Amino acid sequence: MAIDFTFPPEVEEARQRVRAFMDEEVRPTEQRLSEARAGRAEWRAELDRLRQEAQQAGLWMPHMPPDWGGMGLGPTALAAVSAEAATTRFGPYVLNCYAPDEGNMHTLLHFGTPEQKERYLRPMCEGRLRSCFAMTEPEVAGSDPTLIQTRAELRGDQWILNGHKWFISGARGAGFAIVIARTEPDPPVPQAATSALIVDIPSPGFEIVRDVVTMAGSHNHCELRFTDVAVPAGNLLGERGGGHRLGQARLGPARLAHCMRWLGQIQTALDLLVARARTRYAHGSLLAEKQGIQWLVSESAIELYQAKLMVLHAAYLIEHGRDYRTAVSMTKHHVANTLWRVVDRALQVHGALGYSTDSPLAEMLQQARWSRLADGADEVHKWRVATEVIETFATQGSTAPALGDLPV
Repeated sequence: MAIDFTFPPEVEEARQRVRAFMDEEVRPTEQRLSEARAGRAEWRAELDRLRQEAQQAGLWMPHMPPDWGGMGLGPTALAAVSAEAATTRFGPYVLNCYAPDEGNMHTLLHFGTPEQKERYLRPMCEGRLRSCFAMTEPEVAGSDPTLIQTRAELRGDQWILNGHKWFISGARGAGFAIVIARTEPDPPVPQAATSALIVDIPSPGFEIVRDVVTMAGSHNHCELRFTDVAVPAGNLLGERGGGHRLGQARLGPARLAHCMRWLGQIQTALDLLVARARTRYAHGSLLAEKQGIQWLVSESAIELYQAKLMVLHAAYLIEHGRDYRTAVSMTKHHVANTLWRVVDRALQVHGALGYSTDSPLAEMLQQARWSRLADGADEVHKWRVATEVIETFATQGSTAPALGDLPV
């Protein structure tokens, strides 16, 4: 049988080393700083120290090839270590495999020129430079990138960029932005209207308007304006008119990378739920002995089991060069909703403690809500899945090939 749900020894060894590093180094540091109510400078110093230790321990950039300083793990192995890293708050950042830089590294690796890689990718891999990806706009639906209004006009050896973006994660403190802008006035198809440009930060005419405050507070999701920003012609990333294709090539694996990290958060929430249920006594018995609580445990366990299998299979499809788009849409929808439900159940079992900031669950729930919007809202992914299933039946007489093309 070709089906095997174990990892090769080298991948399992990497997973265990990441788990140990999170348990022994990252989590205790986070707990100590939180309890001490440490300031931003102390957090920064400690995170920098952990990043250096991760690099020295060979746990740096699990998603990048060894010749760029990474661990060289494929998508399936990356799922294993990403889930472990995400059981802590800053684990992915400590390993230099966090959003949006992880996706931008892949984008530069596959679409960048040698000069672009040396100028932008190299310092990112060395932990010296951060980035952002600027596509979403407030005036048009973010789920339809063919509506993008930000424009770039080629004048001589420069692109002149004008437009408005928002919810651009990581913009404050970034050294550059990959900006998707409309460059083609009369494209043959709407998907060929935009291009990707690398914009240095700061640049004349580039403005961070504000950090958009969300229900979870301020988390560097910025509103940006571009006013006659001059971008060198050599900063075109990929082909002209290829912005949509580049964006989709980036966002497909990036969506799955989010899911990989969410698995770690779901597992943490379920562990907290069960730990609380086993120790909290009320009305004659432990919560864990009450059927209503047991249902919450079983539903969460079933959904997490499904989520893990879906992530692994979608990663397998990417790793083997097969069509992964529908599988990733299914996975993103399911894992995002599982994150939301399991964290909510864990908070419920904790009662008032879960609602307070004495527990991590309140912040986890606030953060979990964005998962159903980021990188495609629930409804968009469900629509994509439905159209693929219907089209597959129309052309092949069965829906089975649209369900991951599994041999069952």
